[in-house]
Amino acid sequence: MVTERKHWFQTAFQIRGSVIPSIFGRTVLCGAFGVVISALFYLGKPVAMPSLASLIPNIVLGLLLVFRTNTAYERFWEGRKCWGTLINTVRNLARQIWLAIAVSTPEARHEKIVVLRMLVAFCVATKLHLRQEPLNDELKALVPPAKDDILKTMHHPPLEIAFWIGDYLQQQHDHNHLNVYQLSAMHKLLDTLVDMLGACERILKTPMPIAYAIHLKQLLLLYCLSLPFQMVGSVGWWTGPVVILISFTLFGIEEIGIEIENPFGHDPNDLPLDAMCATMLRNIEDLITLTPGEG
Repeated sequence: MVTERKHWFQTAFQIRGSVIPSIFGRTVLCGAFGVVISALFYLGKPVAMPSLASLIPNIVLGLLLVFRTNTAYERFWEGRKCWGTLINTVRNLARQIWLAIAVSTPEARHEKIVVLRMLVAFCVATKLHLRQEPLNDELKALVPPAKDDILKTMHHPPLEIAFWIGDYLQQQHDHNHLNVYQLSAMHKLLDTLVDMLGACERILKTPMPIAYAIHLKQLLLLYCLSLPFQMVGSVGWWTGPVVILISFTLFGIEEIGIEIENPFGHDPNDLPLDAMCATMLRNIEDLITLTPGEG
């Protein structure tokens, strides 16, 4: 927020992260159509039709665009809340595992470290699952080789990782390293991780109804192409630039909604999932350097 306020003009004219590249073509097309109508008007053709201003009431188009943008932002914000809960739950579960489960051998300590890193692996696998991308080296570095081979055969890697974490917790309870209350608390946190995965899947697999998207695009196009006929009688050769300005505004609002309705991709306006996963890994690695009982 401070950076945006400090570099106001730089932000205003920034191309990366804006919707300008996406809407440039259709905006110029509408402006060019306005220039053609201006030329016809000055050639004496009866193209000035101010009555078209009532063809699509401004308030109707405005309400449709507001609803479209608000719906998309709600999906974006829900996705952010899910990943915020995911981060906090990983931290809490990692802290409880590291503190509550006592280890007496290097092998047991190594196994506990593997499980902590698998918490990050769950988040990385969730990220790849939401992006519909194959398993990569980022995930491979967080799980043992044998388990990585198993994940490559699974249709839903995050659930498999959650199963391994839960299996480890149950084994620690069976070996009397966890009491039933600790086990229950940790399983509840693990359930929260899976719940957040499901919430993200709900966002991903519930797209905007296609009929609504089609109708809004049709209204936008009809409105922008009718603008030259409405204003050519009053603004003349300025019709093209004015149409470009209005089209830029309307197409831009619609494109912002399209861009943020799926917040899990790689676009500049999507959630920074790579940075979130990297932060979780740093948190886990810092936790591993601490020795329970010290201080």
